[in-house]
Amino acid sequence: MTAPAQTILDLRGLRCPQPVLRAKKALRTLAAGDALVLECTDPLTVIDVPHFCHQTGHRLAAQARKDELYVFTIVKRS
Repeated sequence: MTAPAQTILDLRGLRCPQPVLRAKKALRTLAAGDALVLECTDPLTVIDVPHFCHQTGHRLAAQARKDELYVFTIVKRS
């Protein structure tokens, strides 16, 4: 059994709704259980990304802020 893959999306400089739209597109290419890490600079992503996960059923596994960078880890639902 292989470990789940992790894909990092650099979304710095993109404003709402682009980070969520790009995440949605990237999740289509991942297998269930794989992780997608979003690196964002738009402060609204702290609202948009959790809402997106709630709406789509994907799991928001982690959320952190490092200075001006917002980092989210989404695990694709099965």
